[in-house]
Amino acid sequence: MTYRDSAPDAATGKRRTSTQRRPRRSAEQNREEILRAATAEFVTHGLAGGRISRIVRKAGTNPRMLYEQFGSKSALYIATLENALAALRAEELTLDVEHLDPLEGLLQLFDFMNGHFERNDHLVSLLRAENLMKARNMKKSPRIHEMSSPVLSMTERLLSRGVAEGKLTADIDPLRLYIMIAALSQFHLTNVHTLSNEFGHDLSKPKWRAERRADARRMLAAYLSRKT
Repeated sequence: MTYRDSAPDAATGKRRTSTQRRPRRSAEQNREEILRAATAEFVTHGLAGGRISRIVRKAGTNPRMLYEQFGSKSALYIATLENALAALRAEELTLDVEHLDPLEGLLQLFDFMNGHFERNDHLVSLLRAENLMKARNMKKSPRIHEMSSPVLSMTERLLSRGVAEGKLTADIDPLRLYIMIAALSQFHLTNVHTLSNEFGHDLSKPKWRAERRADARRMLAAYLSRKT
């Protein structure tokens, strides 16, 4: 497909000649661009306020291609949730912590989660919005449930080894621990604006966040360590 002489290039503002062509993208590349644009749209406007017209414009595609790949706006929204959580799970499963001292392994899991959420505020926003909808859309995705199981198993193995070695407190539930780690990694992000305003202190500053992370790490270590 060629472009008219009068058609401006979206990136440079310069006019294309009739011989210039848009680089052809694979179906996978097109899907990735749609997911990237949809994530930004849903983070900003939510599912109800999200518009397919804005998504396809940002993705450089068209509604037909979007609906061929995803089927509907709600299915696209679920795909953005799956994509964001899959990135978290994929990185979690590359953590090489099971050979470490059990306490250090669990603390490094916290370090990772804390850093991941701070680097990926779109995931925090999507999860916050989905909670307001009582996980109505996540419940439609068997993939999200399947992704969670390996991470919980890793946490359980570290706990079991730590108890067997006499280093960690017995009777710590793996799921409750994982959720505690997730809470310590997210609360300051989901409430950054209200808390900053309430206490007159900018909770987004790197120094404050580093000190909070160190506090949370010490709390976890004290909770997990076997009392002698």
